[in-house]
Amino acid sequence: MGHSHDHSHSHAGHGHSHDHVITDSADARRRVAIAAFLTFGFMFAEVIGGVISGSLALLADAAHMLTDAGSLALAWLGFKLAERPADQHRSFGWARFKILAAFVNGLALLVLAAWIVFEAIHRLMAPEPVMGHVLMGVAIAGLLVNIIAFTLMHGGDSEDLNLQGALWHVAGDLLGSVAAIAAALIIIFTGWMPIDPILSVLVALLIVIGGVRITMKSAHILIEGVPAGMTPADIKTDLESHLENAAEVTHVHAWALNEQKPLVTLEVVAREGACLDTLRVAVKQRMDEKFGVSHATVEVRKPVQ
Repeated sequence: MGHSHDHSHSHAGHGHSHDHVITDSADARRRVAIAAFLTFGFMFAEVIGGVISGSLALLADAAHMLTDAGSLALAWLGFKLAERPADQHRSFGWARFKILAAFVNGLALLVLAAWIVFEAIHRLMAPEPVMGHVLMGVAIAGLLVNIIAFTLMHGGDSEDLNLQGALWHVAGDLLGSVAAIAAALIIIFTGWMPIDPILSVLVALLIVIGGVRITMKSAHILIEGVPAGMTPADIKTDLESHLENAAEVTHVHAWALNEQKPLVTLEVVAREGACLDTLRVAVKQRMDEKFGVSHATVEVRKPVQ
């Protein structure tokens, strides 16, 4: 039984796409770094404002921003390591580290939301007076800082899970500032203190949505889940129906290195008389054109006599 094995990978047009990924990563890294500095810097203003006003809301949000600054730093590290080349111990380099960073950030969002709800319940049970005008001033300043950070982050790659995880942390800060402004207005005009923890719970629920989304998508990649837009059955059916010299497609495995790089391995049984090398090239071209897979490991073998 003759075999043609291919463990090399098509690089036609790959040079451009690789440069594009590196460029995107560098751009996202810069965006995350600036957002981290803005978040960390304003945290000190919130601590001062919280101490002066007696606002637990501001002190709690300062802790929130400290957590977010750490998450943004982790996201930055993910991008930085992902740019490192492959070596003898990591044949794909550190490309998947940013998916791990996204997963950790997704979990951090869920923990943060739970903490906000816990604090809100505590404040409802034991409300404390707050200086509404000081709360208002710091909250407005925080809103401006968060709008800048959110706009900066939102301009990045919408498909990058690491960037999206960082973006949701900034969005949580922005929503927290909006809630603080609303709480300050109500406290100033009505003196009703429970509004602060009530609005905090609403913000926490929105943070949960982002946390669940980021965690599930990154976990799917980490457990070698099949990328969106394809299944082994889809690949098998498509190749067998579009390539006349492919008698049977078997042992199809599809997963992803990260959200931008799907990987596939498969075995093809050629029809009698077919050129194995020509069929191998045809399979790789079809995988690239139909499924966007530029990195496929294909084994082609002759039919059993």
